Amino acid sequence: MIDVETARRYYEEHDSAHGFDHVLRVWRLAERIGHEEAAAGGQVDLEILRAAVLLHDVGRGEERKRAVCHAQAGAATAREILRGYPAERVEAVARAIAQHRFRGADGPTSLEARILYDADKLDAIGAIGVARAYAIAGAHNQRLWAEVPEAYVQRPPQAGQADLGADTHTPIHEYRFKLIKLKDQLYTATGRRLAERRHGVMVAYFQELEREVAGER
Repeated sequence: MIDVETARRYYEEHDSAHGFDHVLRVWRLAERIGHEEAAAGGQVDLEILRAAVLLHDVGRGEERKRAVCHAQAGAATAREILRGYPAERVEAVARAIAQHRFRGADGPTSLEARILYDADKLDAIGAIGVARAYAIAGAHNQRLWAEVPEAYVQRPPQAGQADLGADTHTPIHEYRFKLIKLKDQLYTATGRRLAERRHGVMVAYFQELEREVAGER
């Protein structure tokens, strides 16, 4: 339905956390998860999965310009890009894109949507996840460290839709509100297995950071 080089044209390269490098990492993870889930008996439509992965963040530009949900904007854009393909397949791609956001109201319902969700969240944790959190923080002039109230952590995911651009939000807020929770919220057996090491690397980093901030190291 769409290839890598065609998809690349729809992304703005100034976003270091959500640009096409991120898309390619998620694509590689989704291919791995998709093939392993299929080998285990899952009915994975790889064409729909690939199209959804390659277009999953095309709505980021609209989110920055108009403060809309990038997942919903991306689903609408994908429908336009893929116009001419069978409507039910286009809708399957759009639905997976609409459902891939942690802070969204709807969780993924198809296997392809669940694989996209897992691959996208795997890129939000581990060493690359820490790097992305600080890239976003730097772009918004956020602090490196702050105390995080427990009430902030306990909010429902949808309550955090404006977090990333807020002056008071920091990578520590993001870690406690979202990142530390992701390992246990993945849908596929392959995704959960891959998350174990990444989760450990990320937790070790933030634990060390807390000790250094406190002057214990």
